[in-house]
Amino acid sequence: MLIMCAKGFESDTLKTLDEIIEEELPGIKYGVLSGPSHAEEVSIGIPTALVIASKHDDVKEKISNLFRSNLMRIYSSNDVKGVELGGALKNIIAFCAGISVGLNLGDNTFAALATRGLVEIVRLGTALGAEEKTFYGLTGLGDLIVTCGSLHSRNRRAGEMIGKGYTIEEARKEIGMVIESVDNIEVAYQLSRKYNIEMPIVESVYNILYNNLEPKNAVDLLMNRELKSE
Repeated sequence: MLIMCAKGFESDTLKTLDEIIEEELPGIKYGVLSGPSHAEEVSIGIPTALVIASKHDDVKEKISNLFRSNLMRIYSSNDVKGVELGGALKNIIAFCAGISVGLNLGDNTFAALATRGLVEIVRLGTALGAEEKTFYGLTGLGDLIVTCGSLHSRNRRAGEMIGKGYTIEEARKEIGMVIESVDNIEVAYQLSRKYNIEMPIVESVYNILYNNLEPKNAVDLLMNRELKSE
C-alpha cells in the first residue's frame, strides 16, 4: 500500500503523479492524501482535516482510521485525480496571491484572485478527468484558503517576493525550500495550451516568470480583459 503526499507533475511528460505510480508500480494499491495542513500547525496539535482518495476501499479505511483522533479528521474520496490536482494547482494561485500582496493591492484584489483562480483550477482539473465537486472540498477550496492566506506558505511568500521585485532565483535562495508552484506553473500553462483551456491568471504568471512581464502590467492586462458573465 502506497500513500502519496507529493504535489505536482512530471514536467517532461505533463503527467500527473498517479499516472506515474501506475506506470512504475503497476498493480499496487495506492492513495493520495491531501488537504489544508501546514506542518507547522499539525506538529503542535492544531486540529486538522484532510482527505484520502483511492480507488480501493481498504486503503481509504486504513488511512482514515490510522490518523483518526481529536486532532486529525480524515474524509475519503474516490476521485484520485481531483484530490491530487487540487493540491498541486492551488500552489500556483497561492503564488499569484503572494504577488498581489507584494504589490500592496489589498483585500479586494486578493479575494478576486483566489476566487477566479479556483475557476481556473476547476477548468483544468475537469479537463484532466477530475470531478468538479472535489475542488470545492478540502483539497481544492480548503487548501486554496490556507495556502493563499497563511504566512506559513512558502508558495505565497515566494510570490510576495516577486511582487516586491525579487527575481525567482533570489526568491528560491531566500525561501530555502522547494517552491512547488514555480515548477507547476510551466506545466499548468502547457496543459492549458494542450487542452485549449482559458486560464488567464496562469498565463499571466507564466509570462511574469518566463517572458519578463512586469507584475503590475500583468494586473492591468487581467483587469482589462473582455467582460463576460461569471
